[in-house]
Amino acid sequence: MQRVRLETHSMSAANAALPESNLRMRLASSEDAGALARLINAAFVVERPIFGGDRIDPNGVRTYMQTGKFLVAEDASGLAGCVYVELRGDHGYIGLLSVDPPRQGTGLGRKLMDAAEQFFREAGCVAVDLRVVSAREPLPPFYRHLGYTESHTSPLTIPVQPRVPCHFIHMTKSLI
Repeated sequence: MQRVRLETHSMSAANAALPESNLRMRLASSEDAGALARLINAAFVVERPIFGGDRIDPNGVRTYMQTGKFLVAEDASGLAGCVYVELRGDHGYIGLLSVDPPRQGTGLGRKLMDAAEQFFREAGCVAVDLRVVSAREPLPPFYRHLGYTESHTSPLTIPVQPRVPCHFIHMTKSLI
């Protein structure tokens, strides 16, 4: 697989002390399941007031790998971020965008989204879909900034009962 080198251009003041590093992008393997679960849970700790507990475990990561793939960004110190990508006909589906908390605000999330969109373009997709939990209020503006628009809402269809009222917001972006 061709590896895409990521460069860290804009760093927020909060993360300015982080050293420049050579990040590389690759597809995850089943051996990455434990590290991916730790990364995703660290990135999604902000959801604990909504759902409580961890977001995923290594078996859950492996379950996702049965229908899609994880693109991961890593450097010498390990996984820096990931995004789940799944082909659904002529649409791609993005989920579990996760950036290691010390690296949040560095532009890595956007780079992972760009890599995911490129993955779908190369697969012949015409659009990309995603969904966010409505209680995660910063997420729709982030994705709107990347060109996604809200298409509809739906009830939560997950086994965990949320602690606050919320629903899914579905968003889409044309790739053509």
